Amino acid sequence: MTDLDAPAPTEPKAPPNTAEVAAYLAARMCHDFISPASAIVSGLDLLEDPSAQDMKEEAMGLIQGSARKLADLLSFTRVAFGASASAETFDARELHKLSAALFTHMRAELDWQVEPPAVSKAAARTLLNLAQMAGAALPTGGVARIRAVAKGAGMAIAVEATGPKARLRPEVLRGLSGEGPGEGLHGYWVQAYYVHLFVGDAGGRIMADVTEEKVTFVATIPG
Repeated sequence: MTDLDAPAPTEPKAPPNTAEVAAYLAARMCHDFISPASAIVSGLDLLEDPSAQDMKEEAMGLIQGSARKLADLLSFTRVAFGASASAETFDARELHKLSAALFTHMRAELDWQVEPPAVSKAAARTLLNLAQMAGAALPTGGVARIRAVAKGAGMAIAVEATGPKARLRPEVLRGLSGEGPGEGLHGYWVQAYYVHLFVGDAGGRIMADVTEEKVTFVATIPG
């Protein structure tokens, strides 16, 4: 095949505008919430079905478990994606509590080692989002270790996801680098791109590294 026959290189897609990013974020959150919400409805349907009265105990278990998952996701997302516009600092113990609740619904285990007792809004968002991304990088289980230390007036964050089949989707790497979504799944990309945006707005830096059975995120957040 000659150079004339070779396909022309495709230009990488530019990052979407603000409205599109907001739409992708909304779609991502709806995707996370719809599964437990649908399970609650299914449980209620079983309770109302006269022919399924022998499954009442199973239905109540489904409702209770799904309601807890939905509540945990809502509490986590409120801070990870919104971080309360009126709050400028967050108690690290509360962030640990939110992350631990989220990890009860994931295969990976959480190892929380955040030294500062209080963190800035940007650092809080970074810690929560990277914790969730680390858990997602361990589909068959493992340990997500979240470490943070004070660095001057700011913070240095290192998150390691270690376990068999640890992986990071290409769209996550593109998002963290500030690139457009490409052909990957927008739900994974938009979280990473959102992290890239607010870390950059805070004057910080973030990067990721993937090796065998380990995914590492490193971020610095100025004071």
